[in-house]
Amino acid sequence: MALKAAFIFIAPNADPAIHRSAVATEQVTLIAVGVSSYEAAVAAAGQLVDEGVVAFELCGGFGNRGTAMVSEAVKGKAAVGVVRFDIHPGLDNKSGDDLF
Repeated sequence: MALKAAFIFIAPNADPAIHRSAVATEQVTLIAVGVSSYEAAVAAAGQLVDEGVVAFELCGGFGNRGTAMVSEAVKGKAAVGVVRFDIHPGLDNKSGDDLF
């Protein structure tokens, strides 16, 4: 069975219903989803778990608080990893915790 994973990125005005794509290989299906807030990330993660996603990677825009929120939302259902930036170059050199 192929691994079903998701990458969630956070950006102003990102809409998970619109800003979503998938790439599938024989071994992995990766779904990329954009969200505009930590709350939207939690909702998207819940939906993705319902779709069979078992592994998440969060973009560097997620700070510690946002990572914890998503991790708690999928606890026991999926693993969560993160790309780490203390400050993110795509977010005016701020942490997502300062913005979202």
